[in-house]
Amino acid sequence: MKTVESKITSQGQVSVPAHIRRKLGLSPGSRIEWFERGNDVIVRRAAKYSSRDIHKAVFGKVPHRRSLDDMDEGIRSRMRRNYARR
Repeated sequence: MKTVESKITSQGQVSVPAHIRRKLGLSPGSRIEWFERGNDVIVRRAAKYSSRDIHKAVFGKVPHRRSLDDMDEGIRSRMRRNYARR
């Protein structure tokens, strides 16, 4: 594995080496994600679409935001409906 250094500008910007950009398919405007794993930092190409984008493409609308209490109640009522003794 070849080691390449990048310099951080005073504004916190970093240049990504050309061979890494090619390998990840990055171009101007591409997004990358940074993850901490122990003492290491992992950089990867961000997904092009969010789960919200995919939901909208499949179902034609954006899902309504619900609170955890609303979701818990929905799960409880479905469990009662499907698994309650009759």
